Amino acid sequence: MCRYFSNHAATVMTSRLKLGVLPTFDELPSFHDFKGCAWDVWGKDDELGTINLLTPEVVAQAAQEEIRLGRTVSLNWPIHFPSRPVFGRKIPSITTFGKYGSTIPVRDDIIHINTQSGSQWDGLKHYGLTEHNVFYNNTPPETLSEGEMELHDPSEIDYSKVKLGMQNWANHGICGRGVLLDVVRYYTANGETLPYDPWTSHPITVTELEAIAKKQGVEFRQGDILLLRVGFIQKYYASTNEAKAGLRGGSEKETFAGIEQSEDMKRFLWNNHFAAIASDQPSLERWPTPKGTQLHQTILGLYGMPIGEFFDLEALSELCKETNRYTFFFTSWPLNILGGAASPPNAAAYF
Repeated sequence: MCRYFSNHAATVMTSRLKLGVLPTFDELPSFHDFKGCAWDVWGKDDELGTINLLTPEVVAQAAQEEIRLGRTVSLNWPIHFPSRPVFGRKIPSITTFGKYGSTIPVRDDIIHINTQSGSQWDGLKHYGLTEHNVFYNNTPPETLSEGEMELHDPSEIDYSKVKLGMQNWANHGICGRGVLLDVVRYYTANGETLPYDPWTSHPITVTELEAIAKKQGVEFRQGDILLLRVGFIQKYYASTNEAKAGLRGGSEKETFAGIEQSEDMKRFLWNNHFAAIASDQPSLERWPTPKGTQLHQTILGLYGMPIGEFFDLEALSELCKETNRYTFFFTSWPLNILGGAASPPNAAAYF
């Protein structure tokens, strides 16, 4: 488990939580050599992680303040894309067929996808602390199910089969104030060339993110859902089919820009108390990761914070520019997959 505080420090933390004040990153205990273990914040049986921050009060305030124009934007890339998924994931197969023959006006679909081939939330069952062989909240992988799950009676579900599954976020919803940090527009608003290639292993720093927030007039608040437009999807649309196909060329081709792996980034994400974070990149963090620095382990495994990838933020970027607003009401209702490791987000922004 986390190395707990001293009795005095634990008492102080409990008192602060009762007042709605969360500990800072440096006040969190460590888990072995990993700083910033938040398991004690939410409790030993927790399966929501930072989604706990999306209280009725937080959601209501966001809805009241942000929905003014009645305009909406989908943040989901069509499930067909990318047509050649990276990281060796299954190519999407979407088949529409005439249920009673091609001349009768009745159609069905059959969809076979990896839930992480395109727009996605990485769930708490997706990635844990690989060095110590546990998922979020000190959950050993051997206690969780794998393989095909056959369920018949909703009232007789074996909890061990679904623990840490996507159903928890699906039933709660990921709804609150969304914030877009438009990295691409920050650098190119006046016709400049983007100073990095989104399809290379380039780190986005805390200093950059804070500068973008300042320029956009954004002040973070607890429970924000942070979205980063880094440029993958923009480049995808501008690239040839040959270049798109090359992305599935193995690990040597899988190089992507993303947030830097650093203690400063861990502090930034935790101390701002975001409820979730997502970007338009195949990997939220720069890829490949420098050895021993992978942020998925901290964000998912220690914080319990949803990681979104392949979010389509192009239309959102345009509407934010048009309205000069970079905050909005955000909703996401993941698929209710019992025991699922990930899900398409079914996400939208409301202005």
